Amino acid sequence: MFMCFVLLADMDESLALQYCYPWNNASCIKTVRPTYEYVVMFFIFSVISATTVVVNLLVVIAIAHFRQLHTPTNLLILSLSVADFLIGVIVIPVEAIKLTETCWYFGQQFCFIFQCIVYTLLSSSLGHLVVIAVDRYVAVCDPLLYAQRMTVNKVIISMSVIWSCSVLYNLLLLYCNRSVNISGQNGVCHGECFLYISFEWGMFDLIISFIAPCTIMITLYLRIFQVATYQANAIYSISASIGYTDNIKMPPKSEGKAAKTLGIVVAVYLLCWIPYYLSLLTADTSESSANAMTFLSWILYTNSCVNPIIYALFYSWFKMAVRYILTLKILESSSSFLNLVSENY
Repeated sequence: MFMCFVLLADMDESLALQYCYPWNNASCIKTVRPTYEYVVMFFIFSVISATTVVVNLLVVIAIAHFRQLHTPTNLLILSLSVADFLIGVIVIPVEAIKLTETCWYFGQQFCFIFQCIVYTLLSSSLGHLVVIAVDRYVAVCDPLLYAQRMTVNKVIISMSVIWSCSVLYNLLLLYCNRSVNISGQNGVCHGECFLYISFEWGMFDLIISFIAPCTIMITLYLRIFQVATYQANAIYSISASIGYTDNIKMPPKSEGKAAKTLGIVVAVYLLCWIPYYLSLLTADTSESSANAMTFLSWILYTNSCVNPIIYALFYSWFKMAVRYILTLKILESSSSFLNLVSENY
């Protein structure tokens, strides 16, 4: 009887614990999950990935197709949606396989390339939000010069700079820290893909990739809402001076509404990033810390499908564009000239 229990215990352990590469002495340990866990995880990750791809693709098609939406702000939103779309197409599926299988089967070269893609897309998203904050600041605080300062050509140049700097910076970051992430060396097992950043580079990246851009965005949006409040109070004062204080309704301002909506996008983005960086600064080698970092990383990835949902809630043009896209009215020859923007936009 005792031998039977021993054999059953060994079988359970062999089912729960295997190696990513059994023929390699430096292989990482692979956790074998029950079938229902694989099914649930596959379903959840598929929904997240599909949702991210579809909603961002709708934004890209809408802004690219309808000429009325070819404004500097919307072009920035389009470029931001491209980054979020790529996260849904590339990052989320690969990270889902990595998390489900608990092993990296794609080799060290693709590990480096994949990390570069992840960090580049996340950095470009943050860069776009900074430029969007600048765009809204000029539109609300200096509206008379907005058309001169924020032209389509200048925005296209800004987008090119954002993507180029994101690629070059993250290539440099990963290349300088690549030597500590070689399978079988420096404590890294074969079948693992992660980026270990030195303390010096970590502090530098914290300033460049988080503190500086977040400070700029928060400062600009605080100034935007300060100016918007001042303008609202000025309108109220003028109305009061002529005796029309009852049932005063502020006239809709497209620039202020856009600033408010994009401010919500930035706020949600910061709520996703701040816990991640705080955990990154206090992370240790414990399993609970690793699980927390994995969870917070997925919060960052799922943020890519939140922005279009915010657009859908606050932008009437997005709702109308989606309706035309889903009903295939965009296939009509004159559909690109349809009016989507109302006066309240």
